[in-house]
Amino acid sequence: MTRTIVATLVALIAVSSAAAPPDYPDRPIKFMHGFPPGGNVDIIGRLLGNEMSKGLGQSIIIEPKPGVAGSLAAEAVARSEPDGYTLLVVPSAHPAHGALSRNVNYKVVEDFEWISVASFYPFLICVRKDSRFQTLTQLIDEARKNPGVLKYGSAGVGSILHTTVELIGNETKTKFLHIPYRGEAPAMTGLLQGDIDFIAATSGPISARIRSGEFRALAVTGKTRWRDFLDVPTVAEEGIPGFEVISWTGLAGPAKLPRPIVDKLNAEVRRAISVPDVKNKLESMGGDPRATTPAEMRALVASQFATWTRLAKEANISID
Repeated sequence: MTRTIVATLVALIAVSSAAAPPDYPDRPIKFMHGFPPGGNVDIIGRLLGNEMSKGLGQSIIIEPKPGVAGSLAAEAVARSEPDGYTLLVVPSAHPAHGALSRNVNYKVVEDFEWISVASFYPFLICVRKDSRFQTLTQLIDEARKNPGVLKYGSAGVGSILHTTVELIGNETKTKFLHIPYRGEAPAMTGLLQGDIDFIAATSGPISARIRSGEFRALAVTGKTRWRDFLDVPTVAEEGIPGFEVISWTGLAGPAKLPRPIVDKLNAEVRRAISVPDVKNKLESMGGDPRATTPAEMRALVASQFATWTRLAKEANISID
């Protein structure tokens, strides 16, 4: 056998091993996520699954596997066969938890093939309507004068609502007192009752309560002002240049998922979030329905993982 024939056979084997089966998918697909049913990630997963099943021609089963900030589901998907039938509905908590915990049994970036983000949403730094703080700058100045006195609530230790405020503290060399709750809703109740001074909240759950006057937004954590509250400045405008924390939810699979499958799923995410009903529902949750390329999503996860790893080291934060 000549070298030319051998080289040709090797090339054909490589191409065939990287190609998606021509009939993919030919059986139901499983969307796993690591949070309780009815939450933000679950709702987005069901919206995507319901619409993508129409384009893919197969049922999509949503399988919540709650626990350890989503890492149980992430580990299960990372260890699954890279055949496109077990996928992960993944939020921005993934790189945050991976940076703050030494006990995750997977590589946060490398053990996954990144398909696309489906929806982005910023956080809002909020106080009660009768708070003496009118701006984030005032709140930070108070924390400088009295370190560790101002209290903020979060959805729990290691949640991205926790790490966002800790990042503000780290960037401004100030110290706040963290009061963890069992979820974002209880933290908002704590703020309403006056048990804490402020919170970072996702745009969806708190927007209506800002409009009703229960809470007042001091700043938005995105790079630009949020479309629903254009009068609210960014954290960067309030004295932390370059500050940005954007939350998101998207779709990933295990590493070595064949590129043709990744591309097919990416195209389906793009189609699904452009459907008016899906787009409107994502926007009503406070989201910005916007797809990414697989490379863009990978870069986003890697960048946020680096940010939270730096914070964990500089602020000595660990959830283990």
